[in-house]
Amino acid sequence: MAVIVALGAFLMTLAGGWTAQRVTDRRHLVLGLAGGLMLGVVGLDLLPEAMRAAGDEVFGVPLALLLFVTGFLLAHVGERLLAVRQAAHGAANGAPHATGNGAPRGPGNGAPREHAHRAPEVGLTAAAAMVGHSLADGVALGAAFQVGGGMGVAVALAVVTHDFADGFNTYTLTSLYGNARRRALTMLFADALAPVAGAASTLLFTLPEEPLGAYLGFFAGVLLYLAAAEILPEAHHRHPALSTLLCTVGGVAGIWLVVGLAD
Repeated sequence: MAVIVALGAFLMTLAGGWTAQRVTDRRHLVLGLAGGLMLGVVGLDLLPEAMRAAGDEVFGVPLALLLFVTGFLLAHVGERLLAVRQAAHGAANGAPHATGNGAPRGPGNGAPREHAHRAPEVGLTAAAAMVGHSLADGVALGAAFQVGGGMGVAVALAVVTHDFADGFNTYTLTSLYGNARRRALTMLFADALAPVAGAASTLLFTLPEEPLGAYLGFFAGVLLYLAAAEILPEAHHRHPALSTLLCTVGGVAGIWLVVGLAD
């Protein structure tokens, strides 16, 4: 049953990615919605689950929160290191070109220099984290059906519904950082297959709850950094519109609805 439900998650993930790539003319709305979905998943789904599962404290701080902050900091440090490396590479290849009004532009494709730090590796790393999250979703789904049918149905509802957001975010994150469409689709399909693989793996073993909770806390920190420092600022950079803000609020509200129905 868990594997069958995971196949539904597979289809929902692909549907989310398809939606993300079909609305390129409303990119600011896509990013606003993606940021809201990511914020909702972190605050209303991942972090509460991590707090319940991880349990232990380390020097007076719950392990899940400690890993949450660690994930946020590592995402920030990783992106800054990539930015420094790319800036040094650009300096070695010569100064950036200037536009007619004196604004610097990136080498080669004329992209604004302000976005030159968005290394494709950051997008791939973020998408890989989403794949890891989806794999954990599948494992959690299988574990829930091991506990009992009622628990399995509740988790199935949450997993299948928010995998639409996972597919949406995976494609958006990969393409936002300048990766080609083929790479974005590859990561999308990997994300779609991950819950199926995770659910199937539970036919072979039983996963301890605490390591799963620790991972969810860490991943929540990474996801929050991407939403707050990258996705939402990009959404409002060129289109600081009320509609973009409403998409963000709607994304959070949608995840709240999913979590409420699952409970």
